[in-house]
Amino acid sequence: MVRYVLTALIVLTAPSLLIAAENDGTIVNSLGMKLVRIQAGDFQMGSEQGDWDERPVHRVIFSQPFHMSATEVTNAQYEQFDADHRKLRGKLGFSKEDDEAVVFVDWHEAVAFCQWLSKKEGKPYRLPTEAEWEYACRAGTTTAYHTGDELPAAFQKNVRNSWFPAPDRSKPDEVVPVAVAKTPPNAWGLYDMHGNVEEWCADWYGPYVGSDQAGPVGSEGGDFRVTRGGSHSTLLPYLRSANRSGMLPDDQTWLVGFRVVMAEAPATKPSPQQPKPLNQLHVSQKTPTDVANGRDPSKPYFRGPLPYVKIPPDSNGPLFSKHNHDPALVECPNGDLLAIWYTCLTEPGRELGIAAARLRYGADQWDSASPFWDAPDRNDHAPAMWADGKGTIFHFNGLSAAGTWGSLATILRTSKDSGATWSTARLINPEHGLRRMPVESVFQTREGWMVLPCDAVPGGGGGTAIHISKDGGETWNDPSSDTSRPTFVAGGKGGSIAGIHGGVTQLKDGRLLAHGRGDNIDGHMPKSISADMGRTWTYSATEFPPIGGNQRLVLMRLHEGPLLFVSFSHDFFRYRREPEKTPPYFVTDAAGEKRRINGMFAALSFDEGETWPVKKPVTAGGPPRQLTGVTLTGSFLLDDTHAEPRGYLSGCQTPDNVIHVISSGLHYSFNLAWLKTPIPAAQPKED
Repeated sequence: MVRYVLTALIVLTAPSLLIAAENDGTIVNSLGMKLVRIQAGDFQMGSEQGDWDERPVHRVIFSQPFHMSATEVTNAQYEQFDADHRKLRGKLGFSKEDDEAVVFVDWHEAVAFCQWLSKKEGKPYRLPTEAEWEYACRAGTTTAYHTGDELPAAFQKNVRNSWFPAPDRSKPDEVVPVAVAKTPPNAWGLYDMHGNVEEWCADWYGPYVGSDQAGPVGSEGGDFRVTRGGSHSTLLPYLRSANRSGMLPDDQTWLVGFRVVMAEAPATKPSPQQPKPLNQLHVSQKTPTDVANGRDPSKPYFRGPLPYVKIPPDSNGPLFSKHNHDPALVECPNGDLLAIWYTCLTEPGRELGIAAARLRYGADQWDSASPFWDAPDRNDHAPAMWADGKGTIFHFNGLSAAGTWGSLATILRTSKDSGATWSTARLINPEHGLRRMPVESVFQTREGWMVLPCDAVPGGGGGTAIHISKDGGETWNDPSSDTSRPTFVAGGKGGSIAGIHGGVTQLKDGRLLAHGRGDNIDGHMPKSISADMGRTWTYSATEFPPIGGNQRLVLMRLHEGPLLFVSFSHDFFRYRREPEKTPPYFVTDAAGEKRRINGMFAALSFDEGETWPVKKPVTAGGPPRQLTGVTLTGSFLLDDTHAEPRGYLSGCQTPDNVIHVISSGLHYSFNLAWLKTPIPAAQPKED
């Protein structure tokens, strides 16, 4: 009886606010949204057994209770605020019904919904803080999930490292319902805290503070807003109570929605942002003045290999010693070389982030590696960099909706102080999907347009797309209307470059030239030519051998005019499986004799890629010696005809005309005079 009297009293005194109230403090608002009272208290936030960013575990105290919506905001509730969102129902197949969690909402839209609801009802609605979310999710538990150390099967929806929407990796069960409250609530009456959809939180993502905290509100700034709870189509560890994820606040995906809190925002001050990493510290702002007094261009110069990936053994986040790959290289305005690459446990993993190292101008060793950019629990696949020669460095990166590189958007950041600071990441290809994975082959056309190559599909073939900006990187366009996967045959035409990881440059007559990995023609690496700035491409075979896994080429124009091509003498994995079936590759030595080479080689063309008369292995030569390569390279033989057998290559040329090429872990530098010098003649064999 008391319950019904209380309900009636509330309806009479504040009909616009509440339509029902329970004696346990639960209320139902005018949208039909049930809000559960979360009592004041404290808990241990984080996990010593979890990911690196879940430590240190620390005590969090809440001195005031708050109300949290029992479910994620549904389509029906959200569309009372934004009726146009109904057009997004069923996008990619997800969230069609009224009672399904709303998705394809960014952080700003979630905040705007809360502001609208606050004005409508005269009560303070907002997104939960990260600490409030974990406290409410745990509901007094200290286990991995509020259900214990295991999550029952009923809560699991397409638990896998999803490649969706990549067409060649998806499965029929990728699209799952995200209706709310179909599984049991936790002990405090909250539904779907593990794995229906991820949920936006109010906080900027940042490192934890080790001391006790009262009502913390996260970092004072950053690139990413926190998301919590994990989602469908995600591996179980990312659904744990303590797991932390984050997204660009402008991003919208089929994996992320939100729930709301009704309470005043905490008055706590945010914690300081994470200290700058080594690659952003002590960065000189002086432009080198002694470049003109550099190396004599007439004298051959070669140096390397020099390790640039320096990560302590057994590192397990945010840098990972296990797998480092896919670099980008740029010369900074201050003369430093800056290399970035991804670091991870496995390439499809959500832990994959971007590391960096700096070779400071005049130094003879690279700095130790340090973190560069990392969307929390998003696969940040495939970085690229380019310097415009006018003081600005451009950083491009793929940004996954989850793990893998099957659902990338593309971001852009810039630096005007040699990488000491960077602009906030901006989505330049905001729709997650194909043709979005940057390739380290960015260049500027003679028209002043920026060209960003991107792999067209995930996998070993399927081509490379390009994106063009005619306004300095503000807007971007994929010039090809034919985004289907073409058949790459000699004389054929399609909307993509033949081969992934395409190296692209512009010829003197304005056409674009590209070489790529895979989609081989007549047993040779393919050549792609576009006479219409990337709208269509025609294909033919090159004279070069095809390459395969763990290998990427470089194609660029040198300051002196010739085209430079750097690649490998054979497909590393095929040669390991079937050495007898791998055709040998030859160069001409100083005596004019043909010599078989193995591994990385460089070639020069003086006729716009028609012929490549100069070729030599990228090695200092000398007596045979065994080297232990960094990261993926492994152990390899180095002498006059043997060079590094594999690696993802990236290259640039500094104002002193020295060419710099990095593989997945090693740095080589040489000049044009060295390239033009044939390898030594073979020594006569002793009787």
